[in-house]
Amino acid sequence: MTQGNGNDFSNMSMMDLFRMEAENHCAALSEDLLALEQSPADDELLESLMRASHSIKGAARIVNLNQAVLVAHAMEDVFVAAQKGEISLAKQSIDILLHGLDFINDIAKVADDGLDNWNTENKDRTESLTNNLTAIAKQETPASEKKTPATKTPDKKIEQKPEPQSAKPVSSGSLSDMSMMDLFRMEAENHCAALSEDLLALEQSPADDELLESLMRASHSIKGAARIVNLNQAVLVAHAMEDVFVAAQKGKITLGEQSIDFLLQGLDFINDIAKMPDDGLDNWNTENKDRTDSLTNNLTAIARQETPTPEKKAPATKASDKTIEKKTRSQPQETPEKQTSPEPPEVKPTLKTKPAPSADRALRVSSEGMNRLMGLAGEVQVESRWLPSFSMRILRLKNKQDQLHRLYESRRFDIKSESLGSRGEKTFKELQLKLEECRLLLNDYIAECEDHSRRGTEIAHRLYHEVLANRMRPFSEGVRGFPRMVRDLSHELGKDIHFEIIGPETMVDRDILEKIESPLNHLIRNSIDHGIESPEERLSSGKPSSAKIRLEARHSSGMLNITISDDGRGVDYEKIRQSIIEKNMTSREMAEDLKESELMDFLFLPNFSTRKKVSKVSGRGVGLDVVHSVVHEVRGVVRATSVLGKGTSFEMQLPLTLSVLRAMLVDICNEPYAFPLMSIDHVIKLPETEIKEVEGRQYFTLSDKRIGLLSARQILKKADAQNKDDELLIVIISDRLNQYGLIVDKFIGIHDLVVQTLDPRLGKIRDISAAAILEDGSPVLILDVEDLVRSMDNLISDNRLKRVVHLDALSEDRAVKRILVADDSITVREVERKMLSAKGYEVDVAVDGMDAWNAVREREYDLVVTDVDMPRMNGIELVNLIKKDPQLRSIPIIIVSYKDREEDRNRGLEAGADYYLTKGSFQDETLVNAVDDLIGAPEF
Repeated sequence: MTQGNGNDFSNMSMMDLFRMEAENHCAALSEDLLALEQSPADDELLESLMRASHSIKGAARIVNLNQAVLVAHAMEDVFVAAQKGEISLAKQSIDILLHGLDFINDIAKVADDGLDNWNTENKDRTESLTNNLTAIAKQETPASEKKTPATKTPDKKIEQKPEPQSAKPVSSGSLSDMSMMDLFRMEAENHCAALSEDLLALEQSPADDELLESLMRASHSIKGAARIVNLNQAVLVAHAMEDVFVAAQKGKITLGEQSIDFLLQGLDFINDIAKMPDDGLDNWNTENKDRTDSLTNNLTAIARQETPTPEKKAPATKASDKTIEKKTRSQPQETPEKQTSPEPPEVKPTLKTKPAPSADRALRVSSEGMNRLMGLAGEVQVESRWLPSFSMRILRLKNKQDQLHRLYESRRFDIKSESLGSRGEKTFKELQLKLEECRLLLNDYIAECEDHSRRGTEIAHRLYHEVLANRMRPFSEGVRGFPRMVRDLSHELGKDIHFEIIGPETMVDRDILEKIESPLNHLIRNSIDHGIESPEERLSSGKPSSAKIRLEARHSSGMLNITISDDGRGVDYEKIRQSIIEKNMTSREMAEDLKESELMDFLFLPNFSTRKKVSKVSGRGVGLDVVHSVVHEVRGVVRATSVLGKGTSFEMQLPLTLSVLRAMLVDICNEPYAFPLMSIDHVIKLPETEIKEVEGRQYFTLSDKRIGLLSARQILKKADAQNKDDELLIVIISDRLNQYGLIVDKFIGIHDLVVQTLDPRLGKIRDISAAAILEDGSPVLILDVEDLVRSMDNLISDNRLKRVVHLDALSEDRAVKRILVADDSITVREVERKMLSAKGYEVDVAVDGMDAWNAVREREYDLVVTDVDMPRMNGIELVNLIKKDPQLRSIPIIIVSYKDREEDRNRGLEAGADYYLTKGSFQDETLVNAVDDLIGAPEF
């Protein structure tokens, strides 16, 4: 849920919100229209297109862009007609729909003060578009229209030209705009990453039409981009790859391992040429002409169902791989005669290709600069918190001044004017004027100070979180090349390995992610060579021939945990012990007394290895030393565990000083504490009547499982208190063996916390892993869930567990009624939020049905207002879930939708909604009146 999310858009106009929404929907429309041209009867695409144009129409209506409403409505009618099977969208129809898309893009880019002129100048264009779109929807022939020049579609113009017959070396000096090469590099990097992932997936599912379509489009886009910058050798290779995918789509060929190898070599070729500096392209093209010919011939042979010339695999050019070994590329001994493949059917590039303008928004920043910026943003945020307190001090000064003024007024009438004399009376009047002047000035200064304080705090908060967000990257970005590396190395060693990445979206600090890439590479290669047995050895030991390597990233207790595990042969502890003795690293007697965990620590020492043979992959005794050094450099720890015959696991525990931890905040004895969200199993409200007791231990049942009940106050050694409510607030946590319910005083909510590591001089604080600062400047301690579970185990084993003392969990005392608004349209959300907030209600917003469902279970609401058509979970599904939940079914619900058909209205009301309104209700008081009818005035 995005509580109070409207504040993020509070200083944006409705037109700005429309522009933002139009940009997102137009991007989706463009991509889907290009895909629809290839699959005109795709129901899923038609549904997506209809929804997007429908949303644009609604957003445009709210900001009174009537011409955009007309065009979007006409486009929607076309898609609805196509959905019903009344029409089939051919190339001419797609062209006109794309003109409509250009129209909406154009009007969204016009400045507010230029809209009237633009509307006047484009009146004929509007009528022409709507007439043509209406004609398409009615199965009539649209009038011919002058084609407006397309923006951002250089590939289309060039694709109309015939395929070049020969590849001429590109000259870097011939590029009129050097930034075009930079754009190509950026585009090639994105497409090559997607191609690599999809090719590895295709190897497992050779007949996957969706993968083949994605691969064909990506190679087609690379071909178009390379042609724009005159990289003709890249054009030839990408074109040959595209031919292969087209042949596979048509069922003429099936791509096996050897074919995938050649396609990956083509991918390496494009990656290599994209990494060349401009002034080195001429020489590179000359030196790699034979390589180009060999690749295109072999790929052409695959597309024509011929046998390509066997060729050694080219190594992946991943930088981290080079830190371990450097391979040389071997050319095939024979090159088949070069054959020209026919031009495949015209395919328009998808929006997966980034348009040129987006490159202007990409900027490379040094890590040192980002660190300094992060530090300054943090200082600004801390300093901004001084302003509210200073404002309060001035306010107290004003109160004192008001007291003085009242005292003066009360005494003025006690003193008779005749007793003062003329001079005294004059002095008294001057004093009165000065007091009034000071009071007015102080009022002005307080207002200015409060306004400055509010704006300064808001800007500092936004700055800090924006810088913080820019430091974070998903874990997948740092390990993108690992699946390819595992595939190539496992094939080279003759092993069958399934590689799995868990937690790819885990957000990691940029610096940490870059530094751990090489250690992770070391560990995975070490696992492939050391840990995984040959297929024959695995079968003889009763294992499946295919081995597993798993790379997992997760946040845990304020730390980033990365685990690499395999199901290989494991580590023989006796071999480690013997190697320690042979290397005279300790005495035999001491070595015999070493525990398994202590033996594993020796693996991280320099030049230590149990391998007798040194291969080009491992066995030198330097890999794990490098891992330990890098992890130690980022103030983390690495541990290894192993079971002989079962496998080995390496776990890195890294700090998240600059990462964001999503946590559940709770109140315990009037102090805030944070549970890492990923460490929580459930959060529930439990009636007292459901508590049971066996042998003095209290528990409750959840999903047919008994869960022990403990007090957070007892664990954290806080004072006990009596509970005044009939329900207990419980956070359920667990380790691998046990699950416990921890009673807290109050649920505060879910927050993103910037983790602050505790001073090392404090040592390890029991049950606490880290700390953070809340938005109001107050500190919050982050609980170490693993420590908490151990503390609970100790209390139980020592028979020190008290009966549950019901906590002082006072129910939330709210003076204003709270409403949840759920809509996937930013524009609609903001209109509804502002409309209801203006009436005095407290309003939270949710971006879709799933977000709203999470919200109603976390916070109390007096009313829910929801749209129908939303991603992840639609409004009808949300209403059904709320009405089926015993604790939530009493919440009244209003559906606000563009759908005004009688069957849609009945469907919403039958699901349990109390009102079904159309979004035209924004223009009058219909929505507000419905809210007032259901929950009354804003105040309780």
